[in-house]
Amino acid sequence: MNRDDEPSVPAGVTRAHADDELIRALYEQHGRVLFGYVLRLVDGDRGRAEDIVQETIIRAWRHPEAVGRDPQAIRPWLFTVARNLVVDAYRAARVRPQEAGADGLALVAAGDDVPTEVDRALEAWEVADALNSLSPDHRRVLVETYYRGRSVAEAAAVLGIPQGTVKSRTYYALRALRLILEERGVTLA
Repeated sequence: MNRDDEPSVPAGVTRAHADDELIRALYEQHGRVLFGYVLRLVDGDRGRAEDIVQETIIRAWRHPEAVGRDPQAIRPWLFTVARNLVVDAYRAARVRPQEAGADGLALVAAGDDVPTEVDRALEAWEVADALNSLSPDHRRVLVETYYRGRSVAEAAAVLGIPQGTVKSRTYYALRALRLILEERGVTLA
């Protein structure tokens, strides 16, 4: 779909203003996380990472069908586009003389581990998002026991609740988390 084929914007709002707002919103919501992800892919080359993030946001603007769907689905799409841009840049660099600092791109093109790392990162993002859907008590128990690695006794002391309550909340929190992930179509190995 061409940007000119889109429906008209509301009265009193120019197309350029609406486009600026869309790009700004995309960058505010996803730019920081996307930059960190791309920065790792390009081995810390901040300039290259900024270029990739900018191009990724522009691609999202050019594909309103991707932006218009569920807000939860746009971030994985952005990660995929950014990864593809990094891989394309690496491939293009292989057919011309090597640039300084391109060593990090060799990691991306090396291959088989990159899709695994991307999948792992997306799963972690999905689990973190599902964790936010839990009740505050369930979320706190899981954060203390799983993310901070505390024992039941330590978590009970930190949270100020009995150990038995920590155990039962952990049990029910894990069940709820599993159900939330299943409803979203996520299956973890």
